[in-house]
Amino acid sequence: MNSSVVVIGAGASGLIAAGFLAQRGARVRVLEKMPRTASKIRISGKGRCNLTNNMPLEDFIANYPGNGRFLYSALHRFSNRDVMDFFADLGVELKVERGQRVFPVSDNAHEVAQALERFARGQGAEIYLAHKAVRIEAPSGRVQSVVAEHKGRERVFPAEAVVVATGGLSYPGTGSTGDGLVFAQVLGHNIVRPRPALVPIRVEEQWALDLAGLSLRNVEFQVENPQGGRACYFGELMFAHFGLTGPIVLTASEQIGLWLEESGRSLRAFIDLKPALSDEQLDQRLLRDFERFSRKQFKNALDELLPKRLIPVVVSLSGIDPHKECHQITREERSALRFLLKQLPLTVTKTLPIAAAIVTAGGVDVREVDPRTMESRRVKGLFFCGEVLDVHGVTGGFNLQAAFSTGYCAAHGVPLNVR
Repeated sequence: MNSSVVVIGAGASGLIAAGFLAQRGARVRVLEKMPRTASKIRISGKGRCNLTNNMPLEDFIANYPGNGRFLYSALHRFSNRDVMDFFADLGVELKVERGQRVFPVSDNAHEVAQALERFARGQGAEIYLAHKAVRIEAPSGRVQSVVAEHKGRERVFPAEAVVVATGGLSYPGTGSTGDGLVFAQVLGHNIVRPRPALVPIRVEEQWALDLAGLSLRNVEFQVENPQGGRACYFGELMFAHFGLTGPIVLTASEQIGLWLEESGRSLRAFIDLKPALSDEQLDQRLLRDFERFSRKQFKNALDELLPKRLIPVVVSLSGIDPHKECHQITREERSALRFLLKQLPLTVTKTLPIAAAIVTAGGVDVREVDPRTMESRRVKGLFFCGEVLDVHGVTGGFNLQAAFSTGYCAAHGVPLNVR
């Protein structure tokens, strides 16, 4: 009889693992507690699914602030190019956008989810929807079975190997409620405290909240740490009704959360609206604009310098009389405006909770997992993949790539008895 493997979770890593395990000849049963597969994929990338990144593979590790080195083997065994070829073979046409982000041409995340499910089922994996795994039986340090609940009844699924692909704690409505962390902890694994990564932040200033929906591209977001130094992030951010979001804010958010916790107080932050210009170059730009619009009131002279919605905010914060004609603006006032444009101040009060995070930082301690096979070093036949591991990347397709790569490694790490 062929080896029997149970995969817990039918998300990105779970479906990849199930399909390749079945392809290798195992009998694979996937237990998914939600009524359909790949719930989180279906909402990823604002419904478009940024499934990987097209940058050179050697540059990938730097984009995983959370234990990137652990992924070295996995990324080389199932690379970004392998992922793109994999989906192309499944009929998903892809495109590369700004920042080397890879999306389906359809801009439809459901297409990616359906392709993954089609792959797993097509290879022979059996998917049991609305089956919530409740415990893993592993007497004497070796997995034996998974007990699942369905319609109020428990059912036992014997298994020679179990792949835990349950995700983290972000977006719990998709089924990511930390089940796998509980399984791992019960079986003796260390769990690195889960915390939000890639999560929006709250700020104190009302003017920032009033700008909800405004995006700023090619700006620098600077956050002051408790010791007085600054971390800088260049790219795009967006104002929201609660504060700030967008790629550079999400990238900064994990570190912000740690600093907030460390200091026990709010953090100072700044937006450099013109990072490509030095102070001197920006001063020359302001001089030219004020000479050109010398008879215009100050409030009407910034249209070519700033987005329309941001102008009243800058005018107010500058302290310059909005009705003052540009030719009357003093050198001191121009200097204060220049400083404001380079350091628009904000007060960061907190991050949004982990439920609102795109990914979870923390999880199963990777020191207790073999990076080549994803097998537990504590329990024989137990494998982990995807977000349940203490691994996370920045925005841009890196987290789904990690899920695919670790799922692939788990599928090929399981020793099979195939007849």
